[in-house]
Amino acid sequence: MDFFNNVFWNAPIWAWCLFFGIVVVLMVFDLGVLNKTDHEIGIAESLWLSAFYISVALIFGGWVWYEFGQQKAIEYYTGFLVEKSLSMDNVFVFALIFGFLGIPRIYQYRVLVWGILAALVLRGIFIGLGAALVSQFSWILWFFGAFLLFTGVKMLFTDEGATDMDKNPLLNWMRKHMNLTPKIEGNKFWIKGPDPKGSNKLVWFATPLFVALVLVNVADIIFAVDSVPAIFAITQDPFIVYTSNIFAILGLRALYFALAAMIHRFHYLKYALALVLVFIGAKIILMMLGIKIPAVIALTVTFGLIAGGIFYSMYRTRGQAAV
Repeated sequence: MDFFNNVFWNAPIWAWCLFFGIVVVLMVFDLGVLNKTDHEIGIAESLWLSAFYISVALIFGGWVWYEFGQQKAIEYYTGFLVEKSLSMDNVFVFALIFGFLGIPRIYQYRVLVWGILAALVLRGIFIGLGAALVSQFSWILWFFGAFLLFTGVKMLFTDEGATDMDKNPLLNWMRKHMNLTPKIEGNKFWIKGPDPKGSNKLVWFATPLFVALVLVNVADIIFAVDSVPAIFAITQDPFIVYTSNIFAILGLRALYFALAAMIHRFHYLKYALALVLVFIGAKIILMMLGIKIPAVIALTVTFGLIAGGIFYSMYRTRGQAAV
């Protein structure tokens, strides 16, 4: 119990309750108001919705500044920026999944929003494990740093080709072990139908929307392998790590439709993300050697790399039409 308290109650319980209260309100607003009726989200709505989520995240950071001080606030903003930036890679995978499964735009946001619920739990598990490891075995930070350096260098020099979704092992496993419908069944994740084995009873079938939901969350887990260690390189405070992580994920779902429409304009962004990973990996190794890079400098460098990657991508791809 003492270990649990040290890891998770580094912030007051009421602060955790405040955060989860905000998330619940946002989810109710998303599912009960914005997504009450399925509709296609255009670029303008995507940008406005994303701006709203980013504003909430920034305001929460201001509250962190007021309540816990400047250092914690800068760590929060840096963690938010890092997670938001690294999560942009998710957009490419989400678009690939939706395109392969033939998910209409009108139902894509439904999949993404329900995926947030799973992300809240899965990211919590990842961050809890990370906090536990760091608190008990501080040397694990050496591993985090080396892993981020390796991943960043690999991203710089590896040209990742298009993924063949038809060979996805998880998708093939679901096809083999589950009853799947071949077509979209409205906004339903599950439907009942005749047993394919020939019995007279009705059995449950997973629709392409459910398959997309599973694949989207597995993709999120895979990307968390990079992003969670990256944030622990910035701060080991579980409250700051988790809140910045979740706010970034919430906003990314809203921004998806705008980014998906401009994927072809961000070809060079991956190199900026790779440099961010290299920088953060180097930062954590220097920290273990007793050389600490101030949080303000870390935030400035991270923002500069991401902004540079975006502007360079937009400049190099100007005039290019979507493929």
